[in-house]
Amino acid sequence: MSVGIIVLVVAVLAALGFFLGRRRAVALSDESGIKLHSLAGYYGQTVALFTAVPALVLLMAWLFVQPVIVESRADAMIPDSVIPEGGARSLVISDVRRIANGLIAVMANTELSASALVDGEVDVTTIRARLAEVGVALAGDVPPEVFEAAKVYSAESRYGAMAMSVAVLALAVGMGLWSFMRIRTDMRARNISESFVKALLIGSSSVAILTTVGIVWSLVFETINFFGMYPASEFFFSTVWNPQFRGGSTLGILPLLWGTLYVSFVALLVAVPIGLMIAIYLAEYAGKSLRNFAKPAIEVLAGIPTIVYGLFALITVGPLLRDYLAQPLGLGSSSSSVLTAGLVMGIMIIPFVSSLSDDIINAVPQSLRDGAYALGATQSETIKQVILPAALPGVVGAILLAASRAIGETMIVVLGAGAAARLDLNPFQAMTTVTVKIVSQLTGDTEFASPETLVAFALGLTLFVITLGLNIVALIIVRKYREQYE
Repeated sequence: MSVGIIVLVVAVLAALGFFLGRRRAVALSDESGIKLHSLAGYYGQTVALFTAVPALVLLMAWLFVQPVIVESRADAMIPDSVIPEGGARSLVISDVRRIANGLIAVMANTELSASALVDGEVDVTTIRARLAEVGVALAGDVPPEVFEAAKVYSAESRYGAMAMSVAVLALAVGMGLWSFMRIRTDMRARNISESFVKALLIGSSSVAILTTVGIVWSLVFETINFFGMYPASEFFFSTVWNPQFRGGSTLGILPLLWGTLYVSFVALLVAVPIGLMIAIYLAEYAGKSLRNFAKPAIEVLAGIPTIVYGLFALITVGPLLRDYLAQPLGLGSSSSSVLTAGLVMGIMIIPFVSSLSDDIINAVPQSLRDGAYALGATQSETIKQVILPAALPGVVGAILLAASRAIGETMIVVLGAGAAARLDLNPFQAMTTVTVKIVSQLTGDTEFASPETLVAFALGLTLFVITLGLNIVALIIVRKYREQYE
């Protein structure tokens, strides 16, 4: 039984439990003449929640744990001698997983059983033919150990899926009957229902925290492994970035940090003045109809995929800067440059600056404006000497948030700035950033066993710390601003 069908059955059981629980509560009240403690719907909600929630929690836990256990069993069956020279164990396991998924499809469409596979009742030739029928093509030199591991993988996955279906549905029915039989007229059904909702809200809030903890843990763990293979002093202070997967690499972060900060600085030079002027105009000068049209139109820029901006930088902006500025001035001949990526990235983050600054300027109390006008100040003088100073903390927070967005950008830099890691002040030279090198170091079939691969996690942790610091500073400034003017 597929996961979707299991969820559907549990939902049907929960709906049935709701109607039966509500009917039982009303019937008990009518028979005894005692008024229910809660509304009748709460009793139905209690039965529905006890039916669905434990079963779905078990389903999610099972889906998470079973693949880990099954894959570890299959991995233990693969000896090191099976791994080809220059290959990786992860690639062999992916072959095992692919063959096993094909065998599961074969068992679903034919009378082939999991026990027949594990007991060796089906020969390799038959397995190849059956796999070809479901679209899984195999090379001619698949080791027997891979076949055996795939057999075990598919059999245990199938047995696990059957056991999961039985356990989840049994738990749903059992908890539903138990909660149904507990219904009494004096039962505090509303409190139980609200406790479930509260727990659901707490769980939803915990997702963000647990996700952050998981991200940090994965980065820190692999970064520790990296620094066990490569000196931290060379990583943080070397000015050369030259990864060689055959050994002898020089993995200095300074050129990448310079490119990241340089491109982000150019982007902010474009976005901050334009975004701030847009915000001032929309908040102080534009009429209501123009504002209602212009603000959503500007915010559309934030919804354009970054790959589109990257293509715009590669095809349009880069050649224009090269032909009309770089080559005539003798500063470069490449269409990929810091200035190309910075200009396009600045256009992309204009909505971040303009929208946030507009909201902050509108939050300045009207009494400050009225006081300035009463003293004889003009509108421009009021904006320069009253509104902007009052909104400055919030505007600074918006700029820092936009800077965090610029630092983490990848596609625009890949297509607009190039991939050269260098320390240079010439804005018409191709450079690269930390995010681009994270992608390049993890591209392809690589195993996390060399410093050239693990360096991506050290780069990611460094970038995470930088952006986290900017976000914290921005939030502190914005919170201070809100406490003062709300």
